[in-house]
Amino acid sequence: MTADPRAALSALVAALETHLETAAVSRGEDDPAVVEAYERIAEAFTAYDDALMDAYGEVTPLEVYDDDLAGDDDDDEDDDDEFDEPGEDEEDDDYSGLDDEDYDVDDSSRA
Repeated sequence: MTADPRAALSALVAALETHLETAAVSRGEDDPAVVEAYERIAEAFTAYDDALMDAYGEVTPLEVYDDDLAGDDDDDEDDDDEFDEPGEDEEDDDYSGLDDEDYDVDDSSRA
């Protein structure tokens, strides 16, 4: 039986709201309630993405971050290359903001 995407979306929104509530009263970086809420978001998102695919053949442009892979940068190094234009330099991948000449500063607003 195919899951209803609307029900899966409601469950995802509820998981996000729970995470917000637990993060607001967090008792530190490894608070078990926040960790559990984090995991529920991942599960609810996966269920929503699967339901969306089953019902409409569509997916979201998002991925669940996997802590197990966080230290394994070798495979992830070129993940965003699929969006690069041919011949584009690697150093162009890091955006560091506008150059000074790319914007005007209005000195009249400074006090």
